[in-house]
Amino acid sequence: MRPPESDAGEALPGPGWQQPTWVADLLLPQELGASDRWAIGTLGIPGIDLMERAGAALAAQAQRSLPHGPIAVLCGPGNNGGDGLIAARILHDAGRDTQVLLIKDAAAFHGDAALARDRCTAPMRPFAGAELDAAAGVIDALLGTGATGAPRGLVQQAIAATRARGLPVVACDLPTGVDAATGGVPGDAFTAVATVTFHRPSPGHVIRPGKAHVGQLTVADIGIPTDGAPIQPRIGALRDTVLHGLPTRDGEAHKYAAGAVVVIAGGPRYPGAGVLAVRGAQRGGAGYVTAVTSPQAADVIRSAAPEAIVQCWPTDDISSQVGAQLTSRADAVVVGPGFGDEPNARALVRAALASDLPMVLDADGLAPFAGTPEELRRAAPLIITPHAGELGRLLGRTSAQVGAERLAAAREAADRSGAIVVLKGDDTVIASPTGAGVAINDLPAPALATAGTGDVLAGAMGALLASGADPWRAACAAVRLHSRAGRLAAAAAGSVDGVVAWDVAEHLPAARGS
Repeated sequence: MRPPESDAGEALPGPGWQQPTWVADLLLPQELGASDRWAIGTLGIPGIDLMERAGAALAAQAQRSLPHGPIAVLCGPGNNGGDGLIAARILHDAGRDTQVLLIKDAAAFHGDAALARDRCTAPMRPFAGAELDAAAGVIDALLGTGATGAPRGLVQQAIAATRARGLPVVACDLPTGVDAATGGVPGDAFTAVATVTFHRPSPGHVIRPGKAHVGQLTVADIGIPTDGAPIQPRIGALRDTVLHGLPTRDGEAHKYAAGAVVVIAGGPRYPGAGVLAVRGAQRGGAGYVTAVTSPQAADVIRSAAPEAIVQCWPTDDISSQVGAQLTSRADAVVVGPGFGDEPNARALVRAALASDLPMVLDADGLAPFAGTPEELRRAAPLIITPHAGELGRLLGRTSAQVGAERLAAAREAADRSGAIVVLKGDDTVIASPTGAGVAINDLPAPALATAGTGDVLAGAMGALLASGADPWRAACAAVRLHSRAGRLAAAAAGSVDGVVAWDVAEHLPAARGS
């Protein structure tokens, strides 16, 4: 087995951690603000120059997304509004019918935004819903990335009036009503056809529910250098380079050196989950896979995965017997897919947790710990892979509550369980137990919306752990690999519809190599 290439940030995120090279920074509002202040105060770039470039990018997007008819530019009094005023001037001077609707008196603008106001040639008037009657589209420049909480007053009225008229919206920075730091939408919010943000995107652009409000996202370069700002980003979007340099088989490799995975899965009602987790581990790169499963599922797994060793899980003396199964030949263990209502589920998970193997805990394996994630703490690495419903049960809340605050829920679960948390979705959130690092997978793969794909992911994750990849890298790489496999499976099928989990597993090798 060829060892992994070194990479800054490889180890589990913690104090002094540096963002890995295989993520693209997602900046929090305070980090964006620090970058702006550094560019202006330290590098001497005039703030109005940054604003002019932002306004020009916003105007260009409006021309693309709102090609016909009058444009209403809704402006707040801050820098976001200043960007909107510059965009309005550029559009007006280019011959577009453009008017600015202010939610504060023009005297409320200060600093660079006041300069933008003074330069604006488009007509300006106070906001009133009736002013939107003649508009064909709207630029939302009401609130910037630092805004939090539900919109109120004239801001909320502007959102409601725009929606009532069915007007398409181009958003400046982020649609008003979306929390840039979390992706939360605590009240009313614009749903944009396109959003232009500047320098770097924020978590709110790629995490639901905010992600659903963004539309087409453009990140405009406004002249802030990429390096040197006094910030240390802790949140990033995964890139395909997370797959580069993972442990891989070389000419001297043998089946045990390639990684041995034990998959404890497949209850009497859901034997297919065991099959898919085993296949995910095999196609994910493991050289040796052992299935520990229910007697009812054993023959199903033997038939579907003849390369696997199949053993039945014990029904008594579970701790010692599972311990023996894990010490005989294993580098990592995957637990939980298809347990269903298995009465010994808690004991099986407990036995695996007591081992010193890196572990992936998925699906029904989390159910016995509802409301008590602290019971999952262990010395050896643990990755848990819930969807929103499973994480809700683990934390003692509803799926909807988790869905509304996905980033916060993943971080809370990581903190309480001591595990790396992989909150699955089309914006999968991967949170470290130290709270220092979060990665978001923003690669769309709608073909994964089918039963069993989570079992494949758990198996593939176990394979990467068994190969020697560090747990943080293994979690992130498996998520990205899984998305790529889903996209390849859809391409091979000719449609995202009709793809099944087995298809995804079979495309894991190509996803890693392509």
